[in-house]
Amino acid sequence: MHIALLAPAAPEQNGIADYAGHLKHALEQQGVRVSTPLAGLGNDVARTQAALNSFDWNGIDLVHAEIGGGRVAEFNALRTLRQRFARLPLTATVHDPERLVWRRERLPWPLSMAQKMPNPLPQIATVLADPLCLREERSLAQSLTRLVTLTNAGSQCLKQRMGLADKQMAVIAHGNLDIPPAPLPPLEPLRLLYFGFIYRGKGIEDLLDALALTFSQQPALRERIRLTLAGGSEPEMAFGPSGSYLDQLRQRINQLQLGDNIEWGLDVPAEDIPAVIQAHHVMVLPYRESSKLKLLGTLRGTSGALSWAAACGRGAITSDARSFAEEVSHDNGIIFPQGNVPALAAELSHLCATPELAVRWAEHASLIGSQRTWPHTAARFVQLFEDACGGH
Repeated sequence: MHIALLAPAAPEQNGIADYAGHLKHALEQQGVRVSTPLAGLGNDVARTQAALNSFDWNGIDLVHAEIGGGRVAEFNALRTLRQRFARLPLTATVHDPERLVWRRERLPWPLSMAQKMPNPLPQIATVLADPLCLREERSLAQSLTRLVTLTNAGSQCLKQRMGLADKQMAVIAHGNLDIPPAPLPPLEPLRLLYFGFIYRGKGIEDLLDALALTFSQQPALRERIRLTLAGGSEPEMAFGPSGSYLDQLRQRINQLQLGDNIEWGLDVPAEDIPAVIQAHHVMVLPYRESSKLKLLGTLRGTSGALSWAAACGRGAITSDARSFAEEVSHDNGIIFPQGNVPALAAELSHLCATPELAVRWAEHASLIGSQRTWPHTAARFVQLFEDACGGH
């Protein structure tokens, strides 16, 4: 089988590029030939459309895309291919259900004029143009042969919002590397880990505030808890109109007097990620859902960081954002209401009081990780591709 994979790729720093890279390698290990006609072109729609036109589509059995992360290049590429090849099987992993892309490449005139105006006019224009975007998303989604989500919650939301048939839907959990198990470190001090790309919207401030609240309520715990902030810090994500986010986090840490309890692990090399995660007891992901996206729909994606936690045999404390509740429903962690700092502080205190929770969560996380290794995941994709090509 020869497929074309439409997806971001290294050296782009985002979770979908990482996912696509692992999937490509795993599919090739299964004997699938994988071409990447859009590799290296980023989210540039004009360049990707030109690449589609110059690519030789003879012999391609199926096209699979990775859609999400606010990117429009892959979405527009699928629309173009469906117009050109009515019978070519097209499939996609949808990373941010209940929508495909959530936004258009350009707003229609005259709403486009608002994009250069002060806030909140651009946001208002986006909301006004959303019915057009939603119609385009539904049209493409209904024309796709199969749509893959990483969770059942994401599948149900996507199916309902896009008006899809049951036969189009598939759930394939986020794949992970086969990481050799490692025992938990000594249970005192309790070692917590935030892991992922470090930029605004991940709720890291809530985690810092919860840690400070925990220490104010139980001063003795200051000697028993350590937190590591680890992950990517790509400048275009970590810097914005309001300045350096990393500097703002450091300032907040100083204001909360947490300096002795915080360690940093920025831009960890891929080969060192398992050791970093396994040096901790529990991963903490305090994500908040975007208030802007709430105007357009419900985000029910998941997290590559949670996949790493399972691969490394570590439990997780997460907010109830996205589909995290489903991901930690296997006795591999616990959730708290997003944005609720006292609730997160209570979970941290509870974990300190009952550290055997970390042991139990780790055992169940290891079971999940062993079931979701990339060879198993790729085999499920191969079966899905073969089914999709049945009438090709």
